Amino acid sequence: ANFDPLTGLPNRTLFQDRLNQAITKAHRSKSIVALLFLDLDRFKHINDSMGHHVGDLLLKAVASRLQNAIRDGDTVARLGGDEFTIILEGVAKLKAATIIAEKVLKAFKAPFLLEGKNITVSPSIGISLFPNDADDSTSLIKYADTAMYHAKSLGRNNFQFYTEELNQYATRHVELEAGLKEAIQNNELYLVYQPKYDIKTKRILGVEALLRWNSPTLGFISPVEFIPLAEETGMINAIGHWAIDEACNQLASWHQLGFDDISVAVNLSARQLKADIISTIEVALAVSGLPASALELELTESMIMGNPQDSVKVLSQLKALGLTIAIDDFGTGYSSLSYLKRFPIDTLKVDREFVRDIIEDPDDAAITSAIITLAHSLELNVVAEGVETQQQLDFLKYEGCDQVQGFLLSKPLTAEDCLEKLTQDKLEKNADIVSEQ
Repeated sequence: ANFDPLTGLPNRTLFQDRLNQAITKAHRSKSIVALLFLDLDRFKHINDSMGHHVGDLLLKAVASRLQNAIRDGDTVARLGGDEFTIILEGVAKLKAATIIAEKVLKAFKAPFLLEGKNITVSPSIGISLFPNDADDSTSLIKYADTAMYHAKSLGRNNFQFYTEELNQYATRHVELEAGLKEAIQNNELYLVYQPKYDIKTKRILGVEALLRWNSPTLGFISPVEFIPLAEETGMINAIGHWAIDEACNQLASWHQLGFDDISVAVNLSARQLKADIISTIEVALAVSGLPASALELELTESMIMGNPQDSVKVLSQLKALGLTIAIDDFGTGYSSLSYLKRFPIDTLKVDREFVRDIIEDPDDAAITSAIITLAHSLELNVVAEGVETQQQLDFLKYEGCDQVQGFLLSKPLTAEDCLEKLTQDKLEKNADIVSEQ
């Protein structure tokens, strides 16, 4: 009743009893109890691809290595599935918990030899402490579990300690995930449009559609916060599909009003690129009546370099539709120049991180200048993001940048305000033509 039949380790019942005893003893001796919560990374993939028999053998081998990694008197338990816990008693300093966690990670470095095959698996580890984090077993388990998920979010195969800030983050994460599902259903998402200007004429050439979320319960949520969550949960496909349709329909309506020389740029996510993006674009263009040449897709370089061969194939199919393709945040990822010339792209966008300090930082100035030169040598258009000062604009103009966007010229605008901006820009453009004549 107290031991796991597969691994022979203490089960959840005995683990709970030993944790309560450890807390009681630590309370008397004023020492620390460290609880390590382990989850095997990608165990489900191994189980599904190699069979449950191999999965069971792996769990038994993991149990053995964990027992060899701990001190005498500490407890390794299996809670179920691929979840294990370690109770470290009599911890005098936090460093002791760190040393054991590092020892556990090291124990997984060598592959497991199972039925003639080498299988590599790693753990994500969360650590909570008595009495630092909590003074009861239920909270300690909850907090260690929270810290473990944080370790997974940081790339797996590492350990993280629990903090109160981390708990607040976890609570916020749950709220946002539930709220985002409702946001899609209740039409709480909307697009704003930031104009892109020709650096020489200061005339608007196009707009970038940017996603926004204003929740009636949570308030305004930054895209930096909710877009990674949408990626993680898979909701980005539905959101991205909607954003493409909305942007195409909006631009088509502006074209009908006479602004038919304006294009719209839409950001794609990694998940969208792997999904049926071709048909999504085809349908959006057909329904809106927007010409493909008026649509630009923006992708980050790290996204397309994740699997460059597949990216070349998908981007070539998108390019064949007649639209244009931009690499966003260029210079912040890990581009291979050999692939850069193979990608069917039209535009490089200089990341705002470089633009922000080009006047004060010689390195950023040099990188920006090099990107512009590189792009032009490949016959690509260059757009600089985040232009906020006249000095930045002057520098970019001197270096030969083609287009700019940023708060100096215009912040992101609602569709109504953007139409006013387009109207004003067209009047000024016509006035310039008349004066030249």
